Amino acid sequence: MKDIRLMKGNEAIAEAAIRAGADAYFGYPITPQSEIMEYLFEQHPETTTGMVTLQAESEVAAVNMVYGAACTGARVMTSSSSPGISLMTEGISYLAGAELPCLIVNVARGGPGLGTIQPSQADYFQSTKGGGHGDYRLLVLAPESVQEMADFVALGFDLAFKYRNPVMILTDGVIGQMMEKVELPEPRPRKPFEPWGTTGKTPDRERNFITSVNLDSLVQEKHNHHLQAKYKQMEEEETRHATYLCDDAEYIIVAYGASARISRKAVELAREKGIKAGLFRPVTLFPFPSKELDAAAKHAKGLLSVEMSAGQMIEDVRLATHCRLPVHHFGRYGGIVHAPEEILQALEQLI
Repeated sequence: MKDIRLMKGNEAIAEAAIRAGADAYFGYPITPQSEIMEYLFEQHPETTTGMVTLQAESEVAAVNMVYGAACTGARVMTSSSSPGISLMTEGISYLAGAELPCLIVNVARGGPGLGTIQPSQADYFQSTKGGGHGDYRLLVLAPESVQEMADFVALGFDLAFKYRNPVMILTDGVIGQMMEKVELPEPRPRKPFEPWGTTGKTPDRERNFITSVNLDSLVQEKHNHHLQAKYKQMEEEETRHATYLCDDAEYIIVAYGASARISRKAVELAREKGIKAGLFRPVTLFPFPSKELDAAAKHAKGLLSVEMSAGQMIEDVRLATHCRLPVHHFGRYGGIVHAPEEILQALEQLI
């Protein structure tokens, strides 16, 4: 029997984590994602599935707890919002450098600085370009609904362990706080820890050592080549996207997350006015579905990148289409959510 509930996006992530067989969650409260941790505490998964849930003393402490637990091969996750993710970036770089799988959720809010507690998409650069130091990348999933918030948890863990790399679910305060009907996934059994984990010496194997420190430059360079090959494999195998009315579209709106939901209505309003508009939604922000966008825009006259930011994804949109088409940007900043009519007006200006 299907388990269908009316839930907030944040709650759906938390419930999906329990059902995905997560071993541990470490976090720190910050609006607008605090319900993830609060829901986990209310459910007491340590008594039902054995999942450890703990509020750390800070975001820095939380991400380092994730590092420690991930070293054992456990399925571990954390969540935060914008400035909290900024505090975690050193630890995230360590996780990527040590090739440790984990799931990180960013329910983004307006900035820069402490900013507002309202939704934003101004963390695109931080998430997709490696917000911390070094040449690392995260695999980034961008849900547009409460259903995808739930679905992407298990997917995120699967991808993290496939590539031994941190995976981020980049969402925003709209999707995190809104309530929708969601079909929850069937519970998964908790898996045994990975053979590469630091679980001690046993009669049939030596101890494993995990670190991101390589003081020999040649060894570090070789490790970097290995990481870059892994990111290239992600680009070849893991791009995901969705389209809406793009087959005959002369003008394509490119948007993700909450902006994509709003842009879909803008496309419908444009069609009512005789404008052949379509929507291209990147589901993976890294790897960005560049080839797919280029193909969708093959016969287009122009593109509009719609973001709740000053324009960050627009750079990937331009690169995807090899700068052969005019690409404009429409955005609202600091926690303001755009209206479909505003997007339509921006599209008409592009035309």
